[in-house]
Amino acid sequence: MIFYFDKTDVIKSYKTYLHKKRLIMKFSIDYANQRIRQRRSVFPKDYTGERVKTEVINQMLENANWAPNHKMTEPWRFVVFTGEGLKKLAEFQGACYKRVTSLSDSFTEERYQALLTKPLLSSHIIAVGVKRDEARRLPEIEEVGAVYCAIENMYLTATVYGVGCYLSSGGITYFEEAKEFFGLGKEDRLLGFLHVGIPKGEVPNGRRRSIAEKVRWIE
Repeated sequence: MIFYFDKTDVIKSYKTYLHKKRLIMKFSIDYANQRIRQRRSVFPKDYTGERVKTEVINQMLENANWAPNHKMTEPWRFVVFTGEGLKKLAEFQGACYKRVTSLSDSFTEERYQALLTKPLLSSHIIAVGVKRDEARRLPEIEEVGAVYCAIENMYLTATVYGVGCYLSSGGITYFEEAKEFFGLGKEDRLLGFLHVGIPKGEVPNGRRRSIAEKVRWIE
């Protein structure tokens, strides 16, 4: 059996295909640009208290794992706290803070109480660490930079899912005494805690000065 095709119809079909392809590409590009610009820090006080789905957290972590990194050291390390785990985190950081600051006479009751109570406002808290390359092939700043890229990937993933995030680097973040609890060694770094939760309402628009103020072109 032989089929005959009208050349005009074939050309029309191909043009329709190209048009649809361009529309899809434009939508994908516009969607990506919008999501990047909609990324915000949403603080725990603005969470509903609802539990974020485990699938969303797993996707955040999976996308974090695809961050750029020099020499494929993949230096990011995460510890995820949720449910009763949040209480364990709160108890540990409260005790660690009290022990360390009491020695330097910098302890404050207000800060101590905040460390005990604020973790309970989040659905999940992801402790973020930098695991140094054992061979020390890279300057530390490059591995730290890679982990911040991983954090941004988690932020953007959360934005797509309508989930709020906030990276906290206060409290016990830079205490040497805290590292072991999070599975980090002496030469590793704890960068902070990514709080995750469902926002109570609409996340407000952000603002930035023009990129033109921050760029020089040399041609």
